[in-house]
Amino acid sequence: MKKMFNAFVMTQSMFCSLPFPCKRWDEEARPYMLLFLPIVGLEIGLVWLLVHFVTKYFALPGMLYGLFMCAVPYLVSGFIHLDGFLDVTDAISSWRPLEKRRAILKDSQVGAFAVIWCVFLVLAGFASFASVSDEVNVWPLLLVPVVSRCCSSIAVMRLKPMETSQYSKSQTYPKWPSVVLEVFALVCLVLAFLLFGRYGFVLIGGLLGYLLPLRKSYRLLDGMNGDVSGYCLTISELCAVLVWVLL
Repeated sequence: MKKMFNAFVMTQSMFCSLPFPCKRWDEEARPYMLLFLPIVGLEIGLVWLLVHFVTKYFALPGMLYGLFMCAVPYLVSGFIHLDGFLDVTDAISSWRPLEKRRAILKDSQVGAFAVIWCVFLVLAGFASFASVSDEVNVWPLLLVPVVSRCCSSIAVMRLKPMETSQYSKSQTYPKWPSVVLEVFALVCLVLAFLLFGRYGFVLIGGLLGYLLPLRKSYRLLDGMNGDVSGYCLTISELCAVLVWVLL
């Protein structure tokens, strides 16, 4: 139980920028950190709902609504997944040999491809939120970051890691955490359709928005790591928001 609690605390410290009273690190608990990543997603979903209701209560203009809602997942996650998006975008857009792509992936400098696609990413999110109608059902946003982080955790646990990945040593551990997350993600999908009707397709959009970029990036980089996880997660949440707005 202590190991699980330490894993939860470590997940909060690494993947969430919200204040948390407890700080600790237990190397033995490290393989179980990803089990608690969806909890961070739930926190982001709650902040999304809070920002939505506050901005609507004060009748803020749609442009400000779009700005605040677009910024939530980046601010709450401490931009850690956006960093992965930038790194992977630079690597796979270079079309260099595999070893060179991996070197670009680890390079701390930001390239032109990353900047260009980051601008498109943020503009797409901002435009989507700014154009949403007042009648839209906001509650599916609660589950969007939960499911995207379930996908990230499962992918890291299940797929072959890169040699340089911090998760490479965790592959020897039992796979039960990934099974738990797979069942949990399925429950979220079923609940979304039962509770929100057609808005359940928001999570389907997020799921496809994760799997398709994962297929491409995993193939081009020949392995899974935290950057690939952040890249796919970022695109997943944008796809979910796009479906949410279009419904």
